[in-house]
Amino acid sequence: MLYESSPVAISIFASFVLAVVGLSFWLGRKGQSAKGYYAAHGEIHWFINGIAFAGDYLSAASFLGICGMIAFHGFDGFLYSIGFLAGWIVALFVIAEPIKSLGKFTFADALDAKYNSRGIKLSVAISTLVVSIFYLIPQMVGAGDLIVPLLGLPHAVGVILVGIAVTLIVVTAGMVSTTWVQFIKGSLLVFFCGVLTSMILARGLTVNTGSLEPQTRSVTPEGRVLVDGEPQTRDHDLRPVGTLAALPARYGDATTTGPLGPLEYLSVLEDSRIVTWSGKKSTDASGTHTVYTPTERAGTDLLKPGGYFKGLTTGKLADKLDFASLMLALFCGTASLPHILIRYYTVKDAAAARKSTVVGIAAIGAFYVLTLFLGLGAMTSGALDPTSTNMAAPLLAKSFSETLFAVISAIAFTTVLGTVSGLIMAGSGAVAHDLVENVLGIPMDDAEKVRCGKIAAVGLGIVAMALGILFRSFNVSFLVGWAFNIAASANLPALVMLLFWPRTTKEGIISAVTVGMLASLTWILLSADTFEKVYGLSRDASPVPFSQPGLVTIPLGFIVLIVVSLLTKAEPKGKPA
Repeated sequence: MLYESSPVAISIFASFVLAVVGLSFWLGRKGQSAKGYYAAHGEIHWFINGIAFAGDYLSAASFLGICGMIAFHGFDGFLYSIGFLAGWIVALFVIAEPIKSLGKFTFADALDAKYNSRGIKLSVAISTLVVSIFYLIPQMVGAGDLIVPLLGLPHAVGVILVGIAVTLIVVTAGMVSTTWVQFIKGSLLVFFCGVLTSMILARGLTVNTGSLEPQTRSVTPEGRVLVDGEPQTRDHDLRPVGTLAALPARYGDATTTGPLGPLEYLSVLEDSRIVTWSGKKSTDASGTHTVYTPTERAGTDLLKPGGYFKGLTTGKLADKLDFASLMLALFCGTASLPHILIRYYTVKDAAAARKSTVVGIAAIGAFYVLTLFLGLGAMTSGALDPTSTNMAAPLLAKSFSETLFAVISAIAFTTVLGTVSGLIMAGSGAVAHDLVENVLGIPMDDAEKVRCGKIAAVGLGIVAMALGILFRSFNVSFLVGWAFNIAASANLPALVMLLFWPRTTKEGIISAVTVGMLASLTWILLSADTFEKVYGLSRDASPVPFSQPGLVTIPLGFIVLIVVSLLTKAEPKGKPA
């Protein structure tokens, strides 16, 4: 059985979660003022903030999603790591120092610093909420997946548990507790992933003689789950998979390599034969069936691009544009994510903002290098769940020991807590500070600003729970790609042009944010992936040529801003509008 919860696993997991929530309550006294709640008084040390950047950024998509992508599809999953890391170049050299001097609490503060325009605050606040909600979905999906093996509870219960825990973290101390949760989570994640990678290399590669027969998961019209025709009490009881079929010829009749170095590990894997698994759905009178079929492939095929991103191999223009669009969104999206940008307001000055970005890049870069070995280790571990790409890393840890599985799962859960708390902080600031106080013009003192933010946080937590349950079958890295596309399309053109083009007007910013957000959101809703995976319709019914919008909607945002700014008159800065 893949998933057998144990008292040890439950105890370790509960200890992690209770410690995190307890820390939030202890820090609650430091977040009573508006500046304390939304920006931690600007007193966070740059090194702490840098690791918190890593804790905020290394979400469920990074840990669960990328490892699963690599485990099931090979090198192409690692391209997400490259794209996520490359985006920090824009953050370091373009955004870090200017954003600190422009803002106060929220991303809207930065874009509106020179204009005092209600229109800018409204459009940017809505954009912040949309991006935050789209980014929340994969975090909650990942949280639900983790709860199933740890506690033996349904996916929906896991989503609700993380929603409650995160809401408690945010409403107790705001940015202070969020920062320390992210710092602890970032530190633990990088450290234990390093430990797990060392164990993978020490174990080496072993030929697995597990079953290679197809496996079937069915859901009857009455809702009963059958695995290979047998009723199940839970829906994750397929036999584990993940098989190394044969070592290179130079190993002769040996079935194991023994310990390997990092480069040697990749070299041996490249010359081996590996069994991967894919699922195909069908529906008949007896219910819906997914048959998981093994396919033996050469290691060279899995360690080169093109296994998942067909645009790298098919030669079709639409496939090439889809891949290029995703990479552009990942590169541009990092510097456009509201929950990342507000971290710059927690340090004292622009120099500290730059230093914290460098520390964040170092920690994030180290982690993403490790994801390659984690994913490949999971691929050959004999412990994969063919129904869930998101569980590759925790199940890899379980192949070593139950205790390590519990620790890695608990860290993955705190990964979700850290990222979701940052997203909810960004969203609650957009509601309380931008919409209620600045757009609606409702005057609030410090206590009322904090109270309003906490109410907004509760509301966002509820929305996140509902969406996490709705999108449970998606890979979390895939879902994060949507958030990056919307963020880069709506926010990056306005931010870059405000910083580097003096002719930018408030009308240009409002238009760019609104058009970029609506265009990318509309494109996603009309894409082939959405038609197939959300609406249950044929991919061919999609009216857009490729699924990722960034290649069209990011340039569109820049063009709209330039045209509208040239057609409107620049007003004296600081005049209410």
